[in-house]
Amino acid sequence: MTYCVGMLLDRGLVLMSDTRTNSGVDNISTFRKMYHWEVPGERIIALMCSGNLATTQAVVSQLEERNKAPSERHNSLLEAPTMFQVATMVGKLLNDTIEAQKAECVEDSTGQFVASMIVAGQIKGMQPRLFLVYPEGNFIEASFDTPFFQIGETKYGRPIILRGYDRTMAFEDAVKLLMVSFDSTLKANLSVGLPLDLLVIERDGFAPLHEKRVTADDAYFKAISSGWGEALKKAFVSLPDYSFEG
Repeated sequence: MTYCVGMLLDRGLVLMSDTRTNSGVDNISTFRKMYHWEVPGERIIALMCSGNLATTQAVVSQLEERNKAPSERHNSLLEAPTMFQVATMVGKLLNDTIEAQKAECVEDSTGQFVASMIVAGQIKGMQPRLFLVYPEGNFIEASFDTPFFQIGETKYGRPIILRGYDRTMAFEDAVKLLMVSFDSTLKANLSVGLPLDLLVIERDGFAPLHEKRVTADDAYFKAISSGWGEALKKAFVSLPDYSFEG
């Protein structure tokens, strides 16, 4: 399983993903699920993946090859004129990859070639944009009515973001909010796990403002985890007591 979140703020974009992938409790591995590409001063594009690992790795590998091969520059993320075209390109490639994998495995009716992706970034002269791409290749765009997207194991961390999100919040507060959301998800579901990848993209920066891998021994994440647990206990105790009378 996976947990990835992309968040749109006035100041830019904040992205976080876990790295755990597993095929049963006795086969757990760590794989990167967040990628980004940049042209300094001109664009930055980030991608997060959830779903079948073979599918998502095939898509990322093809995107990498297109960026490198001169003959494929017209299909490259680094040449697309808008972020809408970037999302269209990723969606088509994702759907084509899924359909090709299905065709190669027609004898295996149990094969699950399903994946979804979050695409985020900014191209010079345009606004930062955030998209959720579905396996069918279609996508939706974030707005300040729907300011964040999640993929993977979403239900445990979603209420925290809904209660804490503010479009004007500082990047540092947004990271704190995502840390709490991920800690709650990790506590509730063993299929989501450390380390976590964090990427902060400032509006008109066209390069990562902050990039970090959060490991199990990260002092800040440990402080967030223990502090959030204690804060919940104190909040619970402070609530009015229930009475069986009247």
